[in-house]
Amino acid sequence: MNERRWQAQEFAKLAGVTVRALHHYDRLGLLPAGRSAAGYRLYGAPELERLQQIVTLKFIGLSLRQIRDFLRRPDYDLRRALAAQRLALEQRRAHLGRAIRAIAAAEAALARGRRERAEALRQIIREIEMNARKDWMGKYYSEAARAKIRARRSQWTAEQVQQAERDWAALIAEVEAAAKAGMDPACPSAQALARRWRELLQGFTGGDPEIQAGLNRLYADRKNWPEDFKPPYSDRASEFIRKAMNC
Repeated sequence: MNERRWQAQEFAKLAGVTVRALHHYDRLGLLPAGRSAAGYRLYGAPELERLQQIVTLKFIGLSLRQIRDFLRRPDYDLRRALAAQRLALEQRRAHLGRAIRAIAAAEAALARGRRERAEALRQIIREIEMNARKDWMGKYYSEAARAKIRARRSQWTAEQVQQAERDWAALIAEVEAAAKAGMDPACPSAQALARRWRELLQGFTGGDPEIQAGLNRLYADRKNWPEDFKPPYSDRASEFIRKAMNC
C-alpha cells in the first residue's frame, strides 16, 4: 500500500466505501486525490489514512465541515487523533451499554406490571437525550479537551453521575428562586450559592483551562443552540449567578 496507487473504483472496493462518497469528499476538499496522466483520480496510503479519519470522525458525530477543519489543523497528528477517537468510541460504547440496560429494565418492569415502569422509561429518555446533547456540544471543545472530558467521565460511576445531576438540579432551583426574589448577588446567601456553583463546575472541568474554555464557548454561543434544546436554567438565573461569581 506504500507504493501502489488505485483508481477510484478499485480504492472504493478496497476501503469498503462507495465511489460516490470518494468523489463527494474530494469536492469538499476532505480527500483530495492525485491524478493519472489520463485524468483519473488516484489513491494510495496517504488517502487511506485520511479516509479512516473521515469515516471515524463522522461516526463519532462530527460534521464534514468540522472534519475538514480538524484535518487541516497544523498540529494534526495521527497517533494522537487515533487515541482520542478510541476514547470517544469507548465512551459511546459505555453510553450504549447504559441505554441497553435501561431498556432491559423497562422491559422487565412492564412484564411485572409494576409502578416503577414509568421511572424505567424516564431513564431511557435521559440516557438517549444525554448522548444527543453530547454530540452537538462537543464541537465547542478542542480535541484535547474532549479527550480529557472522556477520561474524567470514564472514572465516574453511575451513582456519581446521578448524584451530580441531583446536586445541579437542587442548586439551579435555589438560584432560580434567588434570582426571582431579587436577591443581592453580593449578599452572603448569594455568595454561598456561587461557591456551590464553582464546586460543581470544578467537578466537571477538574480545573482544566481547556475544558473551561470550551464550556465558555458553549454558553457564549446560545443563539446557535438547537431549537429543541432547553437551557438548564433561565436567563435571569444565568445573569444572577454570573454577577454573584464576579463579586
